[in-house]
Amino acid sequence: MGSLHEESNLVEKICHIYDKISKLETLKPSKDVDSLFTELVLTCIPPSSIKIASLPDNIQETRSKLIKLCGEAEGYLEAHFSTILASFPNPLHHLDVFPYYNNYLKLSHLEFDILSRHYSNDQSFVPKSVAFVGSGPLPLTSIVLASNHLKETTFHNYDIDHSANSLASSLISPDPDLSQRMFFHSTDIMEVTDELKEYDVIFLAALVGMDIRDKVKVIQHLAKYMAPKAILMLRSAHGARAFLYPVVEPEDLQGFEVLSIFHPQDEVINSVVIARKKKYETTLDEACITSRVINYAKIPFY
Repeated sequence: MGSLHEESNLVEKICHIYDKISKLETLKPSKDVDSLFTELVLTCIPPSSIKIASLPDNIQETRSKLIKLCGEAEGYLEAHFSTILASFPNPLHHLDVFPYYNNYLKLSHLEFDILSRHYSNDQSFVPKSVAFVGSGPLPLTSIVLASNHLKETTFHNYDIDHSANSLASSLISPDPDLSQRMFFHSTDIMEVTDELKEYDVIFLAALVGMDIRDKVKVIQHLAKYMAPKAILMLRSAHGARAFLYPVVEPEDLQGFEVLSIFHPQDEVINSVVIARKKKYETTLDEACITSRVINYAKIPFY
């Protein structure tokens, strides 16, 4: 447990970095941008007992702004490296050009392991069709899962930004395998309805809904249209890492049964949440009881 003094110093340092980032002319990759965001990540990664929900309003406002800046910078970074990768005849052979590729390998392996534990409980086959919402210009999770773990599965990547999908599809098109199993849809997921029933598993990217209220709206939409017992995989954050990404709580997942929440302690920043679409709608009282039970059962796998 960290002392109040340590937590105060941590928040002060994060706010100081935010102040510098907010004064940058652009968040596109550069020496200054890379240096500040590296400092921010290294500050937030160590395990911390900080209670994000109890922080004062002014710090919450700074955190909200910082999360949005992180999302914008991450988008620029992915577009930058997607463009570089597209210059190779076989882009997928050079994914390690991206500086955080190893993190994606670890995160994807973790997500596959968690998915396997729960998806195979009552079904003996791997998912036939997976959707990734908010795939972006560099869809590394889809690529790694399709290449290394789910080699017979079809992937449908959704992103509201047509230019992001154009960059992403240019990475996939030269590959004889993934070009036949990976598809891109330039549309707002809130406008996708019946198609959502076709997916065995849906991944919701951390950058979809950088404001938790917007993320909850997307979750509610998915709950309305996903097939019963289909799996939803989400990325959340824990401790000081919540200054980088929104936190998804069990009570945000109405219409789903939360199966597990895992908080990494290494350089993998995102927590992983896995939930199953319920067969029926629970009452508000049932949902509140479930939420309280889950809050006492956040036990890591290992």
